[in-house]
Formats: sequence, structure tokens, C-alpha cells
Amino acid sequence: MSPTAFRRRARTIVPVSGAVLVGMLTVLQARANGQLGVELDDAFAAALVSFGSGLVIVLAVALALPSGRRGLRALRGGIAARDVTWWMLCGGIAGAFNVVAQTLTVAIVGAALFTVGLVAGQTVGGLVMDRIGYSPAGASAVTVPRAVGAALTLVAVLVALGGDTLARVPWWMLVLPVASGACLSWQQATNGRLQVATRSPIAATVVNFAGGTAVLLCAAIAHAAVAGLPEELPSNPVLYAGGALGVVYIALSAAITPRTGVLVFGLGSVLGLLAGSVLLDVLWPAAAPAPLWQAVLTVAFALAGVIVAARRRGVSPRA
Repeated sequence: MSPTAFRRRARTIVPVSGAVLVGMLTVLQARANGQLGVELDDAFAAALVSFGSGLVIVLAVALALPSGRRGLRALRGGIAARDVTWWMLCGGIAGAFNVVAQTLTVAIVGAALFTVGLVAGQTVGGLVMDRIGYSPAGASAVTVPRAVGAALTLVAVLVALGGDTLARVPWWMLVLPVASGACLSWQQATNGRLQVATRSPIAATVVNFAGGTAVLLCAAIAHAAVAGLPEELPSNPVLYAGGALGVVYIALSAAITPRTGVLVFGLGSVLGLLAGSVLLDVLWPAAAPAPLWQAVLTVAFALAGVIVAARRRGVSPRA
């Protein structure tokens, strides 16, 4: 292979590999948050630790970088001028709900089942968001590939419910990831609108972490008032890495997407998310995981659904 051809191939392989890594970091965050929730015996405290640590890191980055400070000034000016409306500041609520869902379910049902439900909820929710025109890009028609893709992700959920799954885990632990995925599709569209209004992804990220942390702080205080504070803090430092992992994959996403395009990045990250979830269930087993064959089959259906939904007639994969 000539040096020119090698460099050309590297320019494709490296960013796509980065997108796969983003998906794997996402599922690792979910597993760490879930285990922290189990060991603290307090899902709200665990979610607050994850979101709160992420907020500290994001604020430090925003204040350290000139682009971050510009973004915060643009956010303040947008709020004062009412170009940024109150509902644009609410995306963090969905993020907080997602982290609570992780802390309640992942350590029990496993990363694979949680991820499949999350992908199904995001795919169907994204279809609805695009159809009603909530996305900054405006309304999009429900095409046959997108409808079929969404249907395949729902088939994956049905496969996940097969066998003795409902006998092993409560039904709400399987519904919660789907609801969380649907909420995340709304969050992504809301973040997009905020980013357009402020012209700053850093400002949108700060708003999300700040809003989610505020909601989780209130929930954690209310829960502690009823159930008391956690008796002992886990000593494993990996369990406290959820916030840092979130900041890392957000930064990687911002850096990689301009080089790959949204479509290729999305497919790469979903591949990492689904494949990483199966691998993680093998290396870090949950309390009541699905059999490996069932996890692999559900992941295969979910991945097929995402690939089909991402197809665009007459559009290059790099679009």
C-alpha cells in the first residue's frame, strides 16, 4: 500500500474507530452508574454523583477555554434577550432521568438489555421528533426505511422479553430504558435548538449538566429524608467515573462528527454501544443478565434497525 493510500485509509478508519469508542464509553458509563446505585443502595445519590462530577468538569473546561467563556456569555445574552426560552434550558431533565434509569436497572438486567431498550426508545422517539418538526432541522417525512428501522428496534425489545426474562427481572426494569431512550431523543432535539440559539455546544452542555444536577439534588434530598443517607461509600474508584466518562464522550463526539458526518458517526457509536454492551455483560456480569444468545440476538435486531433507519435515498453515507 502506498503512503498516500495508507493516509487516506487512516483518515477514514481513525474517526470511525473514535465513533465506536464513543459508544463503548457510553455503555461503560451506564454500567458504572448502575453498579454505584446498587452499592450505595440509592439510585438518586448515585445519579447525583455522576451528574455533579460531570458538571464540575464541564464548568472547569468552559471557564478555561475562550470558546467556552464566549458560549456562556452568549447564553446569558440569549436569556436576557429572550432568544433562549425556558424550555430550551430543560434538556438536563431528560439526562437526569437517563442516569437514574441506569442506576436502577443496568446492574440488574445487564448492559445489553438496557442498551437495546435505550436504542429502541431513541429510534422511535427520534422518528416522532422529526415528524412533528421539533428538531432544529424542521419536520421530516416518515420514510419507509425509517419506519422499518424503528419496527426492527421494537422487535429487538420483544426478543429481549422472551424466555424467562420477565421471571428474572421486574417488567418496569425493561420498560424504563425504552422510556429513557425516548426522553433522550427529545433532549437531543432540545439541545440542538439551544446550540443554534447560542452557537455554542459548550454552553448547551453546561446547561444540561447544571439542570440535571439541580433536579437530581432535589430528588436525592427528598429520598434521603425518607430513606436516610447511604451507610457506606464504595471504595472502587471506577464507580465514580460516570461523570468524567460522559464529558469525554461528549468531547469526542464534537471532535469526530465534523470529520465523519452525522450518519456515519451515529452508526459507529451505535455499533460501539451495542457490541460494547454484550462484551461488558461478559466481563462485568450483572445480577440477572440475559443468556448470551438472547443478548446477541437482541443486539443484532437493534443494530439492523438503526442501519435501516439511517438509510437515505440518494444520499452519500458521509452526508
